[in-house]
Amino acid sequence: MLTIEGNIVNIDKVFRGRIEIDQSGIINKIGEPTGDADFIFRDEFIFPGFIDLHVHAREDTSHTQDYKEDFITAGQAAINGGVVAFAEMPNNPVPPIDDASYEAKNNLTKKSSVTVLLYAGIGPKTRPLFGKVPYKVFMGPSVGDLFFTSRQSLETALEKYKGQNVTFHCEDPEVLEECKSGLTHESRRPAKAEILAIDFALELIERYNLTGKISHCSTIEGIKKIMDAKTRGINVSVEVTPHHLYFDETMLGDNRKKFQVNPPIRQSKENRLALIAALKSGDIDYLATDHAPHTIEEKEKGISGLTHLDTYGSFIAWLTKEHNFTPQEIERVCSQNPANFLNQFIKNKYGEIKEGFVGSLTIIDMNKPVTITKNILKTKCGWSLFEGMIFPGSVVMTVVKGKTYVK
Repeated sequence: MLTIEGNIVNIDKVFRGRIEIDQSGIINKIGEPTGDADFIFRDEFIFPGFIDLHVHAREDTSHTQDYKEDFITAGQAAINGGVVAFAEMPNNPVPPIDDASYEAKNNLTKKSSVTVLLYAGIGPKTRPLFGKVPYKVFMGPSVGDLFFTSRQSLETALEKYKGQNVTFHCEDPEVLEECKSGLTHESRRPAKAEILAIDFALELIERYNLTGKISHCSTIEGIKKIMDAKTRGINVSVEVTPHHLYFDETMLGDNRKKFQVNPPIRQSKENRLALIAALKSGDIDYLATDHAPHTIEEKEKGISGLTHLDTYGSFIAWLTKEHNFTPQEIERVCSQNPANFLNQFIKNKYGEIKEGFVGSLTIIDMNKPVTITKNILKTKCGWSLFEGMIFPGSVVMTVVKGKTYVK
């Protein structure tokens, strides 16, 4: 049995208590502190383990992308950043698009130190799987071959997925085609591509009774459309990434290729701050990284994708210190809401520090600064956009089903 005492964060309150985790990795008791626990934390916060709903771990049955990341190294990077479970994207060389390919890839996830949930891919000729899984659809070209080139082909495909749980990468393919000659990556993938795609995604979610999620929304205009849809009873939620909260186009400088990502870093500081405010207020449901590792050499050639798993917990400290997020606001977007998504598809329950829930925890010292350097990263590609930056706090321990990882 593992015992931990400290400041426990749940959505309803922060309180000082004692957590007992049994040998099966489940919390079997929450009680008063006794002073004799295995680990006693004073000022740190003990959160229900953080869950990242948007990760590209790269490994599939072809193993052609393993040099960038695999399920072992993605799990190590996750633990490094205080992430105890993640949902993984399907745009692989061999995508999981049917029961056989999904099961084959799912077998690879077993080597990860953290829980991994796979999205199945939706393409022009795919059909729903037999079991209950989440799906991902790329509305326009991104990294990989699993995408659509027109609205009509997308709608034809989604007709078969009525009532399913579908996450949308919202960039309109027709706008991307119109803008493909732009001088910068940002101009080739303008805000209107995302905004128009969100409009269409919301139509499809309503029309086909989907449980919808909009991934990595980068525009406050898009967020407002999603907020309006929620008030009209449309079943939709939305993610935002660390890079869209931390950076805007005025900060890119001369090294634009390293910052390249889909959707791109947006132009204005006002948009970025509005996204932060929407995350704090609860209008945005999840902080999800879109961790998408590539080598530095690939980045120099103009491929899109950034790494974030290693720095998830430190970024949380930045939100807390710089933007006055409360522990409960952090718990909502990093633990409870993502757990509500995850728990639909797995046996055990995440998202609360409560008897009967998984004994996976994220423990952060908000007053222990960390400088991001290559040597502290666990991602296989070995770099971070945050290198050289000092975050005001850091993860001091990650607990995964009762197993401790001390930093």
